[in-house]
Amino acid sequence: MSPPHPIGLPEALERAASALPRDADAIRPANGDPFALLDLLDSDAAVRVLEWLLVNEPSAGAELADEWADAGGDAAKPLLAIAPEGLPKTARKALKRAHHRMRSRGETIPEPKKSTVVAKLPDVKDEIAAALVSVVDARGTRVAYLIDAHPMGGARLMVAALNESLGVVEFDVFNSGRSKIKQFIRDATSRKEYPAVSAPIESVQALIVRIAGYQPGDRPFPRSFSEWRARLRPAEGTRTPGELARAELSEPEDADAAVARIAALVRDGKLGPWPTASEVLQPIAESLNDASEGVVIVSPSAREEQVDVALEQAIDTVFDEAFSLRTAERFEESAYFCWQLGQTDDASACLAAATAFRNRDERARPIGRAMLEVILAPVLKAAGEPSKEQEGDSDSLLVTP
Repeated sequence: MSPPHPIGLPEALERAASALPRDADAIRPANGDPFALLDLLDSDAAVRVLEWLLVNEPSAGAELADEWADAGGDAAKPLLAIAPEGLPKTARKALKRAHHRMRSRGETIPEPKKSTVVAKLPDVKDEIAAALVSVVDARGTRVAYLIDAHPMGGARLMVAALNESLGVVEFDVFNSGRSKIKQFIRDATSRKEYPAVSAPIESVQALIVRIAGYQPGDRPFPRSFSEWRARLRPAEGTRTPGELARAELSEPEDADAAVARIAALVRDGKLGPWPTASEVLQPIAESLNDASEGVVIVSPSAREEQVDVALEQAIDTVFDEAFSLRTAERFEESAYFCWQLGQTDDASACLAAATAFRNRDERARPIGRAMLEVILAPVLKAAGEPSKEQEGDSDSLLVTP
């Protein structure tokens, strides 16, 4: 991973295009020009792109905000649609500065209206319409539930298993009586293992649509999903649950402490480790095995250093740009889950982790290492112990072939 440093607007917009696939076709043709970008984006997309930049690429976001603020008129409208509450401190400062530029020309800046979106458990009386999302499990998969009234009576339950690396893994539709669906909702939100929390229906639809966009070419959609996909039509700009958490919560001021908190949660088995593809992990495991089975006997401290070097190299191999983005999204969705359970400190720390992985800065390394240590625990244990051949000559530090 490269150390954190400000990047130019064109590069930042390319990152935004990768993070916002629905807007990519409008972002890329602008070639980094702020006003060509404004012409290509619709009003909602302009707000979405500016807000993403302010949060994830603050230097470039501030540059774009200043350009649009100085132009005034319609160009400045996206700045008025972003609520400062919930933005990171640097983003709030950039937005405040842009608003000041507008006021200095006599433009009126309306007072922002805070609209906290906290999903409530569905009120299951006569009508049934609800959505739930589960915690992201150790393999990086979560389950989304969509519940509505069946046109022929009773209720309908859609269940989707979602994974940023594998796309839509499973998708099933069940019809049942209302009482059973009500009981299912109560059970899903109260169970200890892989519980679910309520979320806005369109946000869950947006999450399913986003994950469907990551479907690998060699992995076909589940048949039932192909049949029902057209019915998942969230409004343009609808935020996923994780994006709702990003909009409503602030990151901790002490980013290093937040990283340490997340790394501890990973090692405790409460978050992650969300492994990457086996074809990426296999060569890493083999190299660690080779180190443990070598003919040269080294001291425990030297062996520990070998493992440390191998792990540091593995972080760079595993957490490339694409997998770092997927990891960031998982942390954002985990932030929503923690937020809904009232675990706001963990939620804010998850957002800090998401920012670190999006930017691929050095703060992500301790978390990435913790994730790899959990995934590769059996291999690391073996690599840290001498082989049987080495144990036979413990007095000598070197064994010749």
